[in-house]
Amino acid sequence: MKKIEEKDRKHLRAYLIHLKIERSLSENTVQAYRSDLTRYYDWFPHHTNEKHIIESNQETIALFLKSIREKNLKTSSHNRILSSLRGFFKYLVTEEIIETSPMKYVDGARNPRKLPEVLSNEDIDLMIGSIDLSRPEGHRNLTILELLYGCGLRVSELINLKFSDLHEQEGFIRVKGKGDKQRIVPIGKMALKAIRHYRSSRNQLPIKNGHEDYILLNNRGRKLSRVMIFYIVRELSEKAGLNKQISPHTLRHSFATEMIRRGANLRAVQEMLGHSSITTTEIYTHLNEKDLIDAIIQFHPRS
Repeated sequence: MKKIEEKDRKHLRAYLIHLKIERSLSENTVQAYRSDLTRYYDWFPHHTNEKHIIESNQETIALFLKSIREKNLKTSSHNRILSSLRGFFKYLVTEEIIETSPMKYVDGARNPRKLPEVLSNEDIDLMIGSIDLSRPEGHRNLTILELLYGCGLRVSELINLKFSDLHEQEGFIRVKGKGDKQRIVPIGKMALKAIRHYRSSRNQLPIKNGHEDYILLNNRGRKLSRVMIFYIVRELSEKAGLNKQISPHTLRHSFATEMIRRGANLRAVQEMLGHSSITTTEIYTHLNEKDLIDAIIQFHPRS
């Protein structure tokens, strides 16, 4: 009998954390999502030829929804399950785990792609201004903002960034992205300055074995967790008085939007973000033809 594999369960756990931490949904709402998606997870291995949840297609979804209708659930329950599936697969697209949501054409309705929340340079400055640099974690938190916004990093890339990945003289960092794909990302002077200031206080920590090379550490000398980055970014946005729902991914989106706004080639942004497909980047704008390297150097928002 086919079973749901651990990596598929990991996607569900990550999504529920996303709902709780990033979207600030109540425990009851998160549990409702869990219940709906568990229903799909339980159904999936017994009725499909696909091996993994992320291989779900429109036919798979149609079969599942047919089975739901046959249970004669209330309309409200059916719509809630539909909403839960849409949210889950949209999250997988955003995290670049899948390229297209199988929910895209469900019920014949195609949801228009919308830009996520975007921060202006003024918003970023307000967040930076809210950091108390006299506190031990101050320069660390500044480094987090500069790397997220200045380099467009994903949270997973940020927490795994090492000093051995930093090539300060050459002005770039080596980033390991999704699927262990490596890319070169230019790093601006403001991010480099933040790292230099942070390094002196970081080295005073009781750094644990195996964590010596990681740039960002918690107060116990271990690399920061993904959840901690979400908490830090949210706290700084609240202190800055920004009336927006902000997450680390917001800074990545803002980086890309600012690059495009200043005239950078879409392919330059694709390279910077590590998107495997240009279609993922096209949410920001239409393609302009400019030289890749010149665009990165000229339009980097924190260079």
